[in-house]
Amino acid sequence: MSNTFQTPAREELSVLDLMYVGFNSRVVALDRDTGEIVWDWKSPKGSGFVATLLDKDHVIASVQGYMYCLDALTGEELWSNPLTGMGLGVPSLTSIYGISGSAAAAMLIAQQQQQQQQTASA
Repeated sequence: MSNTFQTPAREELSVLDLMYVGFNSRVVALDRDTGEIVWDWKSPKGSGFVATLLDKDHVIASVQGYMYCLDALTGEELWSNPLTGMGLGVPSLTSIYGISGSAAAAMLIAQQQQQQQQTASA
C-alpha cells in the first residue's frame, strides 16, 4: 500500500510549480499558486519532525532515524535507508521557484506583498 495521496492531475506541473513542506512525519507538495495539495506522503517509520531537501526531481526527507527519497512530482517513495542513530530534523520550507531555505521564504514574502499591493491598487 502506498503512503502517498495524490489529487487528480489538472495539468502538467513541474518542480518549479510546487513548494514542499515537511512536518509531523509527512511531506506535502503544494501548488505554489493555489496552495492546493498536490500530494501528501506519510513516513511508514519514525515520527515527528521532518527535514527536507529538494535535489532536482527528488525530495529527500529525514524522519527520526530514516532517510527517504521521494519523486518530487508524484510523492512516490523511490528508496529508503535507516540512518545510524536517531536523525532529528525541524519543519522546513524547501523550495519555491527552485530556491531553498531563507531565499525561498524571502521570495514567498515578496510575492505576497506584491499581490497585496496589486489588490489594494485595483
